[in-house]
Amino acid sequence: MGAWRARQPACQALFRAIGASACSLEDPPIRSDTSVYRRFRSPKPRPPRLIARKRLRDDPPQREDRDLTTVQHIDDRPILFLDVDGVISLFGFPANGPPPGAFHSIDGIIHCIGERAAELLARLADRFELVWATGWEEKANEYLPHLLGLGRELPVLSFDGHAVFGSAHWKLGAIDRYAGDRPAAWIDDFVDDECRAWAARRDAPTLIVEAESAIGMTEEHVERLLAWAEEVTVSD
Repeated sequence: MGAWRARQPACQALFRAIGASACSLEDPPIRSDTSVYRRFRSPKPRPPRLIARKRLRDDPPQREDRDLTTVQHIDDRPILFLDVDGVISLFGFPANGPPPGAFHSIDGIIHCIGERAAELLARLADRFELVWATGWEEKANEYLPHLLGLGRELPVLSFDGHAVFGSAHWKLGAIDRYAGDRPAAWIDDFVDDECRAWAARRDAPTLIVEAESAIGMTEEHVERLLAWAEEVTVSD
């Protein structure tokens, strides 16, 4: 036990140092030194068809052929599309300070889950239909509901292998199809001009919240989202 405690600072320093590469299931940026990344690389996600089958596994037999775009309209709350890397799983924080959350091994990769992520999501769960919009795809439901105390799986978007680390425009097609004509908010750490243009031209109320990868979701973000949800609900 004493030897383990002596090694703890070194282990924590390693976790922080590999955060930007290891804490992502989306495609990482090209690096000249990939030795660390190769050791922590995540396997490719399962085929997208498995995502729909998993989400519909509890449907009654007579409704197994339901389209997910039909299922979504049962919920009349605003939608909140949730990124994971940079919002819930943090990276890029200073290596010489305390980490901003707890480290967890997820699918063989070390992730730093923000210390307030569970609390903040719980405050949003009643006012929004929460939907995973992340390169993790179905892996978000395999690990995060338990870690964050959500108590259930969330709807999850599929991007058919189009994830590109360092941007978010590749999510727009799936997000737009799921949102339809409903009010929709989206929190992500890699919002670009294409994402902002999409939000501006939507007829339905739309809010984009931009997070910082090393900080993730904050109290201010939650307050802004709740105020917006109240506004669009009253206007409806």
